[in-house]
Amino acid sequence: MKVGFKLFAEGFGPREIVDQAVRAEQAGFDFVEISDHFHPWLFSHGHSGFVWSMLAAIAERTDRVELATGVTCPILRVHPAIVAQAAATTAILSEGRFTLGLGSGERLNEHVVGKGWPNATRRHEMLREAIQIIRLLWSGGYQSYDGRYLTLEDAQVFDLPDEPPPIVVAAGGEEAALLAAEMGDGMFCTEPSKALTRLYGDTGGTGPRYAEVPLAWATNEGDALDSARDMFRFALTGWKVQSELPNPVNFEAASALVNRDAMRDVFGYGPDPDKHLEVVREFASAGFDHLCLINAGPDPKGFFDFFERELSGPIREMGTPAP
Repeated sequence: MKVGFKLFAEGFGPREIVDQAVRAEQAGFDFVEISDHFHPWLFSHGHSGFVWSMLAAIAERTDRVELATGVTCPILRVHPAIVAQAAATTAILSEGRFTLGLGSGERLNEHVVGKGWPNATRRHEMLREAIQIIRLLWSGGYQSYDGRYLTLEDAQVFDLPDEPPPIVVAAGGEEAALLAAEMGDGMFCTEPSKALTRLYGDTGGTGPRYAEVPLAWATNEGDALDSARDMFRFALTGWKVQSELPNPVNFEAASALVNRDAMRDVFGYGPDPDKHLEVVREFASAGFDHLCLINAGPDPKGFFDFFERELSGPIREMGTPAP
């Protein structure tokens, strides 16, 4: 079991994100996972720094903790050749501590370049081609690729790490889980789905299974639930909505009626470690072995202290059953 911390780059500025990564390493987290957005989910979040700049700074400021994107979309806003180069550089700067998380993206971030927004099946086909391009460039030398959706012309990534970074593929449903098993080195999910971990394993997936675990720490339950609503109410709209809305203002409207009581069914919240461990256990029981803890509470520093004191040991003792 590895335990990670989610760097929520939509909710904090770039310097604070780097500082949180340093504190996560000090607190004993095994990895940090950072979001890769152009826009924040909600206008009230107020931030969305460039992920590759932040990763470079984190690589320089840390020594042990592993780094991962959660996740990068390489099909529209950023061409896979650029992602291949950026990931290779990050792997070098971090001395082999980097994992490239890839997914089929959201309209929220990808529409900004004016290339439209394909349906989910086409996006998965594009992601397949993007992974092929990235791996091709990581194999060295000049490379070309002529796919149905993506092309590459006489390109070479000159600075390559000794070993290519693992690629973990985000899966919100069966189609993506099959793609993760076929083309990825791991799978990334946001729900405690035994069906997805089982499908991933049954169809040849042997790599790590990452999941984001929703927690909100505060010294009282009311503050924790209020903060969770303010920061993460967008997540309760469901993935079909999350992938389709174009701007933060749309998510503000779509989640306006979500109240703090709705967060009780999703988040571990408040000062009681048992409430947090109950949610963590649900993901561990579903077969996930890389648990990335989200803190939607109002006090990041307090959460790191809480993790060291109350969560780290019990989570590591959970182990992970076979999916």
